[in-house]
Amino acid sequence: MRCNAQQLTGILRFALSSLSVVSLLACSELSTLPTSAGTGPHPTLPEPKATLIPTVLIAPAVGWPPGVMPQGMAGTQITAFARDLDHPRWLYVLPNGDVLVAESNAPAKVVRPQTLTAQLMGWVTGMVMKRAGAATPSANRITLLRDTDGDGVADFRTVLLEGLNSPFGMALVGNELFVANTDAVLSFPYVKGDTRIDVPGRLVTELPAGPINHHWTKNLIASPDGRLLYVTVGSNSNVAENGIDAEDQRAAIWEVDHQAKTRRLFASGLRNPNGLAWEPDSGALWTVVNERDDLGNDLVPDYLTAVRDGGFYGWPYSYFGQHVDVRVTPQNPTLVAKALVPDYALGSHTAPLGLVSSVGTTLPAALRNGMFIGQHGSWNRKPRSGYKVIYVPFTAGQPNGLPIDVLSGFLSPAGDAYGRPVGVALDQQGALLVADDVGNVVWRVSAQR
Repeated sequence: MRCNAQQLTGILRFALSSLSVVSLLACSELSTLPTSAGTGPHPTLPEPKATLIPTVLIAPAVGWPPGVMPQGMAGTQITAFARDLDHPRWLYVLPNGDVLVAESNAPAKVVRPQTLTAQLMGWVTGMVMKRAGAATPSANRITLLRDTDGDGVADFRTVLLEGLNSPFGMALVGNELFVANTDAVLSFPYVKGDTRIDVPGRLVTELPAGPINHHWTKNLIASPDGRLLYVTVGSNSNVAENGIDAEDQRAAIWEVDHQAKTRRLFASGLRNPNGLAWEPDSGALWTVVNERDDLGNDLVPDYLTAVRDGGFYGWPYSYFGQHVDVRVTPQNPTLVAKALVPDYALGSHTAPLGLVSSVGTTLPAALRNGMFIGQHGSWNRKPRSGYKVIYVPFTAGQPNGLPIDVLSGFLSPAGDAYGRPVGVALDQQGALLVADDVGNVVWRVSAQR
């Protein structure tokens, strides 16, 4: 149904007075397409349905009840590698097998956007984050987990780094551990086996942050030779409602020379890229991207794509190639004409975050050549989408086939969130590790014995 002006005013008054998002559901519509329609190299792209009030269908965070765990695909077994973490977001496995966990959350907000649209979106987002379990203060640390007896459970835990600023991405190059804070890439000295680093970080490059900092997560990956870093910087809005000037050098992947301390835009027009992975057959850099909201339940598909040097991927002016988003003014036809079509759609609002190549895994043979993706899950689709870890098979360096559910069961029958998957990584034994920032667990998916 659509709401008229009187209904909309009533809803807003009630919502603002009660700090409840339940009333916003009065304007939502049920999707007419399955998530699979927005999946693959040629997704279905229905007509946009822009509304003043977005669909809001939050999965309230409740955590895992005793004895309940996510379910793995046939041929796998699930264990808790580590519990009782503080909003674990991202994972990195060191060469000696130690697992680093970024326990992190959004930095405190200083000011809010000034336009009415941006204020409304900011308010809705804030309520969503609170109900979804993402409004807790950031622990601002990187914890080291070690499995000393090889049983698949971490039995040693220590804080490797603390006092960071909403850390996310991590990468080791030689004896330098790089960490992407929300506002800068830092370098720390690291020696194999270290369990604590107290030396202040060396500034490699500042990153766009500021008082809005809409997409705060900054990920990074090192080039195969270690000379360069590739850093993700999400947009500062949904579709530039804060003005295009607020998007300077954002919605992009940077290439950083960490020795020379220089940087350049490697690719742009990527609303919110997160996971990064190298595809071994082609040598190409791949990423997963969270696309724009408020065009309906079935737009716009989030996606997995190879990243071309100098490529422009549409945001904010167009989506999935050259489909123009008429909400954005002024438009830029020149850039739209250059917009690249992503390689593989992942369904609308599934929120893909984690990404890792499956090469080297010891999981079942069907999962040996492709990408694992952690889908954090929707808050604005009816019915919900995501909330699982999937595998996309590859052939000759390209996605080939339908995704496979590897880890699911993050939602209760009532629609509450037991957990939400974020970062993914392969451990030294080839098992899949999954950071769960609502359940505060790192799950381990291994081959069934």
